[in-house]
This record gives sequence, structure tokens and C-alpha cells, in this order.
Amino acid sequence: MELFTREWGTGDRVAVLVHGLFSSSRSWRSLGPALADRGYRVVAVDLPGHGRSPRARSYSLEQIVRSIAGAVPRRPELAIGHSLGGIALSRLVDLMLPRRAVYIDPAFLGTRLPWWQRLGAPLLFRSLLSRKPAAIAASNPRWNDADVAIEAGDYAAFDRRFLSRFGDGKSMPLSPPERMAVPSLLMLADKSRLVSPVVAERMRALGFEVRVVPGAGHMVHRDDFDGFVTGLSGWV
Repeated sequence: MELFTREWGTGDRVAVLVHGLFSSSRSWRSLGPALADRGYRVVAVDLPGHGRSPRARSYSLEQIVRSIAGAVPRRPELAIGHSLGGIALSRLVDLMLPRRAVYIDPAFLGTRLPWWQRLGAPLLFRSLLSRKPAAIAASNPRWNDADVAIEAGDYAAFDRRFLSRFGDGKSMPLSPPERMAVPSLLMLADKSRLVSPVVAERMRALGFEVRVVPGAGHMVHRDDFDGFVTGLSGWV
């Protein structure tokens, strides 16, 4: 499957960006140009079933990772993944071999979700995807009009079949990595709902640097872009 990619900059260093569930490469509209200004050629991918990338018959994590690996440059200077993109990146590093990896509030929830999450997730996701721009703006008061419009467009483009074809209904491939393959930063939302304190400490014990952006929600890089960039100090 040939995935759509979006680029900023023409620098000698390469940065690869992998977005989260429901989003697209457009969600990096602030970070892409900012990294380009720092001398990077930035390549952001649309995951299968998202944005302008093709739909697929199935959406296993293994297939997603292989598709990303075939769409982006190998051995980039930097690779960044948000949420589901963080999960994909944790499997991708051995194939892509970046020099550094940054995980933004990744979905390190484990392989077995609690029963209430399995039952409630489909309803929550359907409600989320049906939101109009006014509702998106209300739930993300720190976003500007451009980010709200991008989010609404990404919801409309998202392949709803992705949700039923990613996991098996009982387990989800959302386990955190068991080793640090490359120097890695774990950047968390304030009071993250996807990375528990226990998991964060486990990642720290593996060698991950762990940072929190105070006051930021799950969309860390969109909720507080300046705070996010400050949190990247030493990594870009």
C-alpha cells in the first residue's frame, strides 16, 4: 500500500512524523514548518485509512508498520509519533533506524483492555467522529480555527472500518516496548490517560527520558505548541 506523505523543508537532516488515530499529516501543520526552520526535511505520513492514504481490507498493526516503513526515508535523524502513531513508531524503530525517537502521549495501554473500555470505546469513538466544528472547538479551547477545521476534515476522511479491523475485540496491540531501541523521549500530557505512572516509570527504567507538558491534554503538540517545543529541548 502506497501511503500519502506531506513534506516541509529541504534540509540535510530528516525528521519523520507519525500522527495518531483519526488524524492525518495535516495535524503537524505547526511542527513541520518549525522543524524545517531548524534545518530538517520533514516527512509526515497519513496512516492507512486516514487522510489521503488508501483504505485497506484490514488494519493490523503489523501492516500499518510495514506501510509506514515503505513510505518514509530510512535512518532519519528524528522520528516522532503521537498516540497510535507512538505505538506504530515503537515497532517501526527497528525497521526505520532513526537516531532519536520521540513518543508523544503514546497509547501504551497494554494488550488487554478492561471490559469497560472494550464496551465503551465504540460508542465514544462514534460520538467523537460525529462532532461538528463548534463541538471540536468547545472541547479544545486552546486550538485556533485552522486546527479545528483540520480536525473536522480528518474525522470526515477517516475510514470507520478501521476501528473494527484493528483489534480482535478482546485485546489490542497497544503494549509498550520492552526495550529502548534508540535514544528515546517520552513526552506526556498532564495527567495522561494513556500512559500510567507505573508504565512511565517502567519506560524510565528502560532508559527513556520522561517529560510532562503541564496543562496539556492528549493532543500535546496542538494544545500547547510552545510548551511542546520547549519540552523537545535537546532532542531536535
